[in-house]
Amino acid sequence: MSRRAKIATATSVLGLATIGLSGCGSANIKVARSAPTYAGAELFVQRCSGCHTLGAAGANGSAEKLNNRQRINGPNFNSRPETMSQVLYAIENGGFTGATMPQNIVVGPEAQAVAQFLSKYAGSERSTASSQG
Repeated sequence: MSRRAKIATATSVLGLATIGLSGCGSANIKVARSAPTYAGAELFVQRCSGCHTLGAAGANGSAEKLNNRQRINGPNFNSRPETMSQVLYAIENGGFTGATMPQNIVVGPEAQAVAQFLSKYAGSERSTASSQG
């Protein structure tokens, strides 16, 4: 491959990587930057959004249909409420089954921040019909 072709290829790869990375980050977080849970939202986007869905974080990592589900698809937190203690347990133990989620994906104050954020917003889009029945 000529030097010119190598430079063109490298430039194309770099451009695509830049476009791909521009989709990551905090642009879709629906929590005010001044909110006490914002740091947890950012951490959720960075560490959890690949496998979990939560509208407040702009995360869409869960499978929408069971037949499309992959092993790494975690629960959809739009419809599944969680408490701080449940979230901290899952973080420390790799979820509730320990099968896929890495243990201690966040620790210490970061784990507390994610748990605070998730316990506040998880289940926020759950239908009222299911809670009445």
